[in-house]
Amino acid sequence: QVQLVESGGGVVHTGGSLRLSCEYSGSIFSNAIMRWYRQAPGKQREVVAIILSSGSTNYPDSVKGRFTISRNNRENMVYLQMNGLKPEDTAVYYCNAMETGRTYWGQGTQVTVSS
Repeated sequence: QVQLVESGGGVVHTGGSLRLSCEYSGSIFSNAIMRWYRQAPGKQREVVAIILSSGSTNYPDSVKGRFTISRNNRENMVYLQMNGLKPEDTAVYYCNAMETGRTYWGQGTQVTVSS
């Protein structure tokens, strides 16, 4: 059973930075496709970053150039570096793993960007 535990959320001012971490356990991390999602109040959950087992990454236009996803396959960790944060980035951020056809979610971590 895969488990994901996020950390690193908090409150920052506009233009600030945060680094989210997600610890993966329970299966072979290097095989997993990892994503970060976010969900703001009253809005649908949306993907903000994806990293394949190869290390290839992709981002939506809303965060491209500001967010960077990375992974450490030795430590079973995935990270989301968020720079130039804006109030519209305020949301609960979730770590997501897809491995052997199954999808797993973390519990989420709150990110609040004050104007």
